[in-house]
Amino acid sequence: MNSKMIFCDTEETVMLPLYATTIGYWEHQVETDRPEGFPDYQIHQIHSGKGELRIKDKHYAVGPGEVFVTFPHVPHIYTPHSREWELSWISFDGREAAGMLAFSGIRESGTATLRGGQLLGSLLEMLNLPDGNEAGVNLERSRLLYAMLLELKRNLLPAASGENDLERLRPVLEYIDAHLHRPLQLKELAEVGGVSPQYLCRQFSRTIHERPVTYINKQRINRSKQLLYNERGKKIHEISRLAGFENVSYFCAVFKRVTGMTPEQFKRLHGLD
Repeated sequence: MNSKMIFCDTEETVMLPLYATTIGYWEHQVETDRPEGFPDYQIHQIHSGKGELRIKDKHYAVGPGEVFVTFPHVPHIYTPHSREWELSWISFDGREAAGMLAFSGIRESGTATLRGGQLLGSLLEMLNLPDGNEAGVNLERSRLLYAMLLELKRNLLPAASGENDLERLRPVLEYIDAHLHRPLQLKELAEVGGVSPQYLCRQFSRTIHERPVTYINKQRINRSKQLLYNERGKKIHEISRLAGFENVSYFCAVFKRVTGMTPEQFKRLHGLD
């Protein structure tokens, strides 16, 4: 493939939750210095060669199978470290752009690694679409952009520290799942994890981005939904108990906070009466 840059017409796609603004491929990416950043989100995929991304005082080495992401208006520089630095990229925006990146595990400018060093298939598909701006082509770019962000969610390797934290927390998560039907105390969970209750709370906050009680309640609500489907003859207070809630009023309050509706409304909505 020869170097190319596609400027997408956003007159209509700007109304979509996600839309591409530019898509491109460089056989060799030269140094790019943006002291005021770039107006859109950008994801760069390294095909071959090595380079470096600099954001403020942080330096990130990037090579094949890695991506680097820049958020709007964040000053940055990226520069090659090899004779050839082959990469492709997409610039995009939309009201769901930040949320989809966060869903994929990306919350700020930086670098990340894909499992197996693979390339983003959806980005390659976009590069192989016609270069024009026909309405159908621009809509297909938006569809593939959404698919690409889901690819990131599935294939992005967590940072080493985050991966280690998750592995250390896994026995606690498995213990919670096996004992949702009964009360679970923070001290008990800390003993399973071999840490203090305070440290366990920090682990949850750093890794799950929730407090232990919030995580447990969400898991119980997920279980209660399945119970409402599988155990249609049971009363709400029975479902509450089976899901691990000791108080039916608290169960109903948590259910509404998590789902936006009461258990009775949930049953009617899904035809489970």
